[in-house]
This record gives sequence, C-alpha cells and structure tokens, in this order.
Amino acid sequence: MGSTTEVESSLSFDRDPAPGMNILFIGDIFASAGRSIVAEHLKPLLTEFNVDLVIANAENSAGGFGITPLIAEELLALGIDVLTGGNHSFDKREVYEYLDRQPRLLRPANYPEGLPGHGSYEGTARNGVRYAVLNLQGRASMTSIDDPFRKADQLLADLDPAIKIRFVDFHAELTSEKVTMGWHLDGRVTAVVGTHTHIPTADTRILPGGTGYQTDAGMTGPYESVIGVDKDMILRRFLTGLSGRMEAAKKGVELHGVLVSADPETGRTTAIQRVRAIR
Repeated sequence: MGSTTEVESSLSFDRDPAPGMNILFIGDIFASAGRSIVAEHLKPLLTEFNVDLVIANAENSAGGFGITPLIAEELLALGIDVLTGGNHSFDKREVYEYLDRQPRLLRPANYPEGLPGHGSYEGTARNGVRYAVLNLQGRASMTSIDDPFRKADQLLADLDPAIKIRFVDFHAELTSEKVTMGWHLDGRVTAVVGTHTHIPTADTRILPGGTGYQTDAGMTGPYESVIGVDKDMILRRFLTGLSGRMEAAKKGVELHGVLVSADPETGRTTAIQRVRAIR
C-alpha cells in the first residue's frame, strides 16, 4: 500500500497554497516511528505545498521521552528549520549542553531562568522573510513554572517589530488554557498551535485579529497506541492499577500537522488547514 497525504481545511487552499508565506508545523514527533514518517514525507510535502518554513515539536522524538543531540541533528538535516519542545525537553541529560549550542532546538521559554537553552528563535525562511518562533508551556495540570502569558508578552515586546511572521507552539494540557492563549495573542502573532495531548483537534480557524489557531496539532507517530505508547501496556495499567515500563508503539504511523499561509507584510494568516500523511 502506498503513502498518501490528506488535507482537511477550515479556510481552504487545499492543494494550491494561497499566495504568501507557507509554514508547515509538524505535531509531536514520537519515537522512531514518528521520525521515520517525517523522513518519508517531508520533502514531498515541501514541494507539494511550496513550504517556506518548517517547524516541528520534537520533545518525544527519542523513544517517546525527550530528545538527544544526534536525533536533533538528524531532524534538522531532513529540512526542519526549528524544533520546539515541552515538558520532556530535559529528559535526556546529554541534551543539556547541546541546548546552549544549537539555537534551533527550543525548550519552553517560561522555564525558570538559568536552565540551558532558549525559548525563542529568529531566522530567515527559504523565501528570504524573517521570522520568529516562540515556544511556551502551560501550567494547568502540568509542572508549575513561570506564567506563559506574561512570558509571551515579554518575548513579543523584545522582538524586532520588523519581524511580522511570528509562530507560537503552546505546549499545554488543557484545551481551555490553549484557547485562552490564542485569544491573548490574537492579532499579535501569525499563528498559535497547541501541542502535548497527541490528539489532533478539529477547531482549525483564523481568529478575528488574523491569528491562525488550532488547539492541538496531534501526534506524528504510531496511532495504534495510547498517545504513542504500546496499547497493551496501558490497558494493563488501567485494568490492574500497577505501573510498568512504557514502550513506544510501532503500528498505525501517521504524520499530523498544520499548514499556515501568511502575508509576510502584515504577519496575518490568510489560510490554515490540517495536514495528515499516512503510509
């Protein structure tokens, strides 16, 4: 059976991207299965949708928990421009020093001061347009770290006003917190896309101020699983109440993401759609 790519649009440009800058965001890359489908589909997606900038959440790319320097370099070499993180960003100790050396691997900006790494990145896309990527983490039902809303305000205040393309990965548990962040940043950033829950949501839209939004991009990894983990292990845990070693699943691999087209002069989203690629 061959590979296929599907698009699901709320404000559609389907297979013909709208004029402007096209940004592909890839949802949480989970373990080797997620990495393999990115390697398989990324170049065709870049060509098919004339993509200028690729961002991917990669905090689960090493066995489902964390990321290593080697895996980060492999993903960047595939053509991903910026890797974002979340609550598993610091799972692998070997990444600590690397976070300071590789500015294109982010961790949430609202972690306490003094930790390795950076929470935002500024670069120039394939089409010559400057952009900024901001990585934030929620606090509701997660580790109590610094306020992501005020941190977002600070990052935007420090940003060069000439940079109009501003993409936010908000790594959070509760849909309510993610939706609130979308409203908080509407009109000030190009797009806010949520990560972490590994389940793609169907609320893809453009907010009144011109900010593209989706509550969760979903997982890029094995869907014959429980959010990436071997389903039998999780079933056993629920049925017995006993914890055990969690291993990444291998089957039902899909790539999930969001494709945003934006006006590089204003930074506003002009079209947004969900992308799903399967084997």
